[in-house]
Amino acid sequence: MPPAAETLLDEVDGEEGTGGPPRARGPRRALRSPALAGPLSAALLTAVLLCLATRLSRTYPFGPVTRNIVDLGQQYLPFHAYWRSFLLGETHGDAFLNWNSGFGSNFLGDIGTYLSSPFDLLVVLFPADRIELALYVVTAAKITAAGAAMALLLLRLRPGPWPVAAVLGTAYALSGWTFNYGATVPMWLDGLVAFPLLCLVGEWARTGRRPVLGPLVVALAWTANFYTAYMATLGAAVFLVVRLLTAEESATARQRLIGALRAARGVLIGIGLAAPLVVVIFLATKVADPTPATTFAPAAWTDVLARFLPATASVASPALFIGTPALALALTLPFNRSVAPRVRAGWTAAVVLVTLSLQWEPTHLVWHAGASPNGIPYRQTFVLCGLLLVAAWFSGAGGVPRPVALLGGGALLGMLAWAARGSVDIDPWTFPAFGTAAAPALAAVLLALPGARRAAARATDPTRPESAASTSVRWRTARVLPVLALALLVAAQAGEAVVTGKRIEEQQRDKVSWSPRIGPWHTAVAEEVARADAWPRHRTDPGEVPGGNDVLLVGGQGPDYYSSLTADVTSRTLASLGFGYYAKGRHPVTLDNPVTDALFSIGTRIRSTPDGPLRQDRAPRAAVSVATTPVPPLVTVRPSARPPAASGDSAFAVQERLLGASVYELPPVARTGRTLTARCPAGSRAWFWAPEYKGSATLAGERPVDFEGKPPSVRAPMRALGAVPASGEVRIALEPEGRPRLPRQPVGCLVPDRLDTAVRGLTDTGATRVRATGHTVTAELPPGSTGTAVLAVPRISGWSCAAGDAEPRPARAYGGLVAVPLDGRASTVTCSFRPPGLRLGGAVGAAALLALLVTGVLHRRTRR
Repeated sequence: MPPAAETLLDEVDGEEGTGGPPRARGPRRALRSPALAGPLSAALLTAVLLCLATRLSRTYPFGPVTRNIVDLGQQYLPFHAYWRSFLLGETHGDAFLNWNSGFGSNFLGDIGTYLSSPFDLLVVLFPADRIELALYVVTAAKITAAGAAMALLLLRLRPGPWPVAAVLGTAYALSGWTFNYGATVPMWLDGLVAFPLLCLVGEWARTGRRPVLGPLVVALAWTANFYTAYMATLGAAVFLVVRLLTAEESATARQRLIGALRAARGVLIGIGLAAPLVVVIFLATKVADPTPATTFAPAAWTDVLARFLPATASVASPALFIGTPALALALTLPFNRSVAPRVRAGWTAAVVLVTLSLQWEPTHLVWHAGASPNGIPYRQTFVLCGLLLVAAWFSGAGGVPRPVALLGGGALLGMLAWAARGSVDIDPWTFPAFGTAAAPALAAVLLALPGARRAAARATDPTRPESAASTSVRWRTARVLPVLALALLVAAQAGEAVVTGKRIEEQQRDKVSWSPRIGPWHTAVAEEVARADAWPRHRTDPGEVPGGNDVLLVGGQGPDYYSSLTADVTSRTLASLGFGYYAKGRHPVTLDNPVTDALFSIGTRIRSTPDGPLRQDRAPRAAVSVATTPVPPLVTVRPSARPPAASGDSAFAVQERLLGASVYELPPVARTGRTLTARCPAGSRAWFWAPEYKGSATLAGERPVDFEGKPPSVRAPMRALGAVPASGEVRIALEPEGRPRLPRQPVGCLVPDRLDTAVRGLTDTGATRVRATGHTVTAELPPGSTGTAVLAVPRISGWSCAAGDAEPRPARAYGGLVAVPLDGRASTVTCSFRPPGLRLGGAVGAAALLALLVTGVLHRRTRR
């Protein structure tokens, strides 16, 4: 085992079976160790290049332009804002339940999906109005750590120059996958960090070392982000198989089998340790709003080859860019005869087979845990990037490959670029960047070749005499040329990575949806929400704020919620009541409607109007207003176990059914061309409900109201069109985009006096006092209450309730809300939420911990 790679690791732990303690080394000598220098240099170079790419693209925090594209702004940024508030004790909910989103959602599942990385704890170091900067720092820290981890792995595999390991580590961290996918989905970056670490765990298992530390690393990876950790684990399995078949230390079948069993033991224990979180997430996905099934369609091979080149971006093809110098070095491996034949064959086969697995549906499903994902279908390509860089290290760690290998690799690279020339993913910057990187890389090879030849000659004939002059020249050359070669290599790799990062960010901003930066609009709403917050007496809805998951950014307890774990019952219940959604149901949005405000006890509503169009380079401002209305308490009492039968299937009828009163006038609607006509009571308010309608609807005498229905992705919410005139005539002009699709009852007229009467009735019979803690609600009821107590929270899995002193039982449902039967004897009801799977996951975790302790004890006995 090479000393350069062993130095740091052996200071941490001893070897299994050696019987000796860790070797002590002086601090100065340790700092000069290649095992430290390589990872630290990779981390520094990665951080500098990432920031430079961000600066050149004029993106925040080094420019004015928002980086909040697609789900980064709609989902991940708000979650990290709420995570900061949660860690600082500023939220109403706890680790089990998030009261802010979706009228009450499973927060432990969201923690495991979005926030369980150790890097996410960094958000507490930033003020609330700098959460964008905090998320950028978290993202940069993960990418930097990935570069350091890969450099550490490479130096562990075989001896070689640590600067080259640092450059290859940076190439891994700043791959096309990172720029195109990982930087905007920061949770996936934990898989980027995990892959080289899990490969290192495989090395430890293969050589019989660190049987306790290995499972802990696996547990950390699966806890940080189980989704990409699963992919990284598959990739590490490929890595281990190649190492078992090619490494000299695993020469016999018995050694290979033992190494594989050690690795399996470590992975199973590690996943078991992460089970308290993983099981909760798994069960939450089973009850989440289902997304439409997706059939995998492999990308054209021309596009696949193009993605090895710089400045290419697409969500429909695998992001495989690792830099032209690194790719060229990897392509020399099949021709490099200085590398053992089985090593060449093993790593070449691994790279080819994994590449093919990206394009074949059965293996595609294996990579994605049996379900083809919506959106990006090549989420696992960071594994192939890592394997390519391992191949590059094996080819280059022993010195510059021989001319035959260089010519072979160069020929493959040229054919790849030529075959990709017609791809739709090719950017105007692609081939200029490719050529600009190839030129200094070639110059670096030419500068390094003389030294490599002299080293080979000395190895062949060490007794060959040299004159003093030639010795002096060789000494100067040996010092200068390698430095120049390294500088050119770094310049080629770094420049191409920066250009690629810049262009990908610019292309994404032009092609995909975006959210503006956090600014005065969010601040103004947050201040009003904090001033008006009366939870749990009633809810405060912050209304529409740019971006998604508004309540996580500005506070309040509204319906807005965007998560992969949005419960199906939440989505269906809110949609049936006239709420809208995005993301095929996983992003319900607010509904400014007095009836649903009464149903969900929304007593304060924030409304805001922007001062102009939203821009990418400016944080928006808005005029903010606050309205407070009387609403029933959070817990109401209904006379029966189920809502009364509805008079129809429209959202108006469903609202009345859940409210228990008729508050709308539902007139017959006549349709003539693009005009709807009906008659309603004068002074009532006309509402239009057409969830699949895209276009505008205008009540005569009022302003147009826009609707954005686009099934199945987007469902338009119910909207008010205006007051019905004294004549009682309702005339609605439609301006649809395409053929309009309307429900049978698109118009309802809300009569305010009827609603006021219903609200007073529910208030008089509802809870007299409501207390709420992190995941529990307790309500005091009027004496002798009978029927059903209804908690204005969607009945997602995990709720249990009890009336009085009775034993808690799984909550019942009342129109999709949490319900408790009453017999007239109980004066209180208590409902509590526990994430499903917590007990099972805890039991598995405890068993895994016991297994880890047993493994540690056996390891100590073996060493003795």
